[in-house]
Amino acid sequence: MLYLKKTFLLFSVIISSLSISAQTKVVAHRGFWNTEGADQNSIVALKKAAESGVYGSEFDVWITKDGVAVVNHDGVINGVVIETAKFKDIKKLKLKNGERISTLKQYLSEGKKHPQMKMILELKDHVKDENDQRAVAEVIRIVNQFHYFDSVSSEESPQIEFISFNLVMCQEFARTYPDAHVAFLTAVKSPKEVKDMAVPDLDYHYSAIVNHPEWVKEAHDLGMNVNVWTVNDPDLMRQMSGLGVDFLTTDDSLGAIKLLK
Repeated sequence: MLYLKKTFLLFSVIISSLSISAQTKVVAHRGFWNTEGADQNSIVALKKAAESGVYGSEFDVWITKDGVAVVNHDGVINGVVIETAKFKDIKKLKLKNGERISTLKQYLSEGKKHPQMKMILELKDHVKDENDQRAVAEVIRIVNQFHYFDSVSSEESPQIEFISFNLVMCQEFARTYPDAHVAFLTAVKSPKEVKDMAVPDLDYHYSAIVNHPEWVKEAHDLGMNVNVWTVNDPDLMRQMSGLGVDFLTTDDSLGAIKLLK
């Protein structure tokens, strides 16, 4: 009888683990960039991410001095500071794969061709608060042009999602788009604290979840989603999936998909 009980408990743990892994979805960090012909935040990386079958592709947005939203991870491209440059000064600058830097509108236009994949827009924290405000306003203006929220049913979520280290940006996106996934990146608050600040989801560095594994259940109990970044180690992927995180952002999209399957 004791043997049967132990066998049943082991079987239950295995089934639970498999169920959790099936729930964890993969997000390509700056697109699927570490492959031939691609670079971080490039159009090629976006296309490769869609081909790989990930849940979503993350990318980074800055605002130029004259109000053009562009896609690049760092605030500097080829020695030029985006925040203090006019668009004409950077529009011909190239990424490592030879592509020119993309405007947000160009990037979202390509993303629209892959409706099965979520576009995870990270709005960067600028040096000046006034530029943060201009950036939020411009991103919202452009996002509205793509009509992501016009015909979304209750069974699906919009193609675009928002993340930021800037709390005010997150709050503004959540207020403007109540149906959107919006996640706070600064891992200094508990799920309840983030929820109380009117931000619906978490997107924390994996170390925060390693230190506070209880935050995953706390967030889920509050109706929040949990993403972790940037998880490239297979053992960490298993650990995060085993804790039940909803999304896993990685530079190894194919490896993560294979492991989680």
